[in-house]
Amino acid sequence: MSDVPLIIAADDDPDFLNGIIRILRSRFSEFEIEGVSSGSGVLKLLEKKDAGILISDLRMPEMSGMELLENVLDINPDICVIMLTGYATVEAAVEALKKGAWDFISKPVEREELFHAVEKACAHYRLAKENRKLKNLVKLYDKNGSSFASPAMKAVREKAAAVASAEYTVLITGESGSGKEYIAKEIHKMSGRKDNVLNSINCTAIPEQLLESELFGHVKGAFTGAEKNRRGIFQASDKGTIILDEIGDITHSTQVRLLKFLQDKEVKPLGSSDSKKVDVRIIALTNQNLEDLIRKGKFREDLYYRLNVLSIEVPPLRKRKEDIPFLSKFFLDQAAKDLGMKTIEMDYEVISHISSMPWYGNVRELQNFMRRLAVFSGGKKIDFKLINIVEGNGSKSGEITQTEFKKYKDAKKEIVDSFSRKYLTDLLEKTSGNISMVSRLSGLERVSVQKIIKRLDIDVNEFRKVF
Repeated sequence: MSDVPLIIAADDDPDFLNGIIRILRSRFSEFEIEGVSSGSGVLKLLEKKDAGILISDLRMPEMSGMELLENVLDINPDICVIMLTGYATVEAAVEALKKGAWDFISKPVEREELFHAVEKACAHYRLAKENRKLKNLVKLYDKNGSSFASPAMKAVREKAAAVASAEYTVLITGESGSGKEYIAKEIHKMSGRKDNVLNSINCTAIPEQLLESELFGHVKGAFTGAEKNRRGIFQASDKGTIILDEIGDITHSTQVRLLKFLQDKEVKPLGSSDSKKVDVRIIALTNQNLEDLIRKGKFREDLYYRLNVLSIEVPPLRKRKEDIPFLSKFFLDQAAKDLGMKTIEMDYEVISHISSMPWYGNVRELQNFMRRLAVFSGGKKIDFKLINIVEGNGSKSGEITQTEFKKYKDAKKEIVDSFSRKYLTDLLEKTSGNISMVSRLSGLERVSVQKIIKRLDIDVNEFRKVF
């Protein structure tokens, strides 16, 4: 209900106005509904409150319903105005709709006709408001190139700026793909070491037996295959910064050597008896709970406290949805550039859909999804149809493996049904179960939508959560 903060009913006949309000409250009891007797009363109310729907008589004293319509849309372009009149003519209806009215109902008003019009208006208002919000976010991205709009990530950036000036070790935590390495690189860029080397190493990408050599170096003959002396990353990063990704997965032996380095700021290559002073700042990243690993005996507590001098937690993408329009636009622009394409546009319904997805793989998953959209778009504007094609290609329910050996007809039906179910349930969710709105958005006849819903045994009532 909070999506439509207020319904206003306006009519100069007090008996009719009270009757309309009673009818509306009988169906939309959770909405805030207010009645006013004049156009000026509506405008005064809109100065104080945000309204989603206005139901107004076409003929009123002081200000006509048509004049009121124009003034109201100037104040709030997203509001849905339903015009009522006892003097219905085709000309009046066309004029009202041309000027931006959402619907037009003749008096005497039929209850079900009014309910249907208000339900449609509610769904439209929510979509229009969300699309306007997304448009503003994308404009902001185009203006300053920022990839973050959420308060959560602005706080992370502020914290990163604060720790950048210090020389202490930083521990950055967060789910896989949430952007920990990006924040680590930002810290380096804002630090006093920004003009010196930045090296990053994924501790799980290097075989366990070679990781210590990679970090600390070795001398010739230190182990089988060590045919010459080799500097490790620590020495190569002197005066700079090292990002140690997946720090929770390093072995006990490596933990001991890393702890000693943090204590002494000296590196002893494998097989050498000589230590070398190195000036390096470490930024450690992990998607694991190191305190849990300590309790399980898998991570040294003393190393944890050496690493966790300064800490930053990067929230998952699903907890900062305001960033998704920015990031999706950024990744789409990046992918278009990689593919040699011009800037690719997206429908705002597409941005809204992408923003509603959970993104359990976080920023990395979103980036890969936008790359797929860019490839399948062929450089053309991305619409909802392409979203469903790409999601179908990536969904397990749509895959046919060599071991299934289904008949072509059966396999095709399964994929089509899977696509149809997801497509319609997404639209039903978006429109709160409004079949007319689903028909309008999908381009299908209302009867066709109802037939598909019946065939797939989709319960529309599950989506009518607003009412």
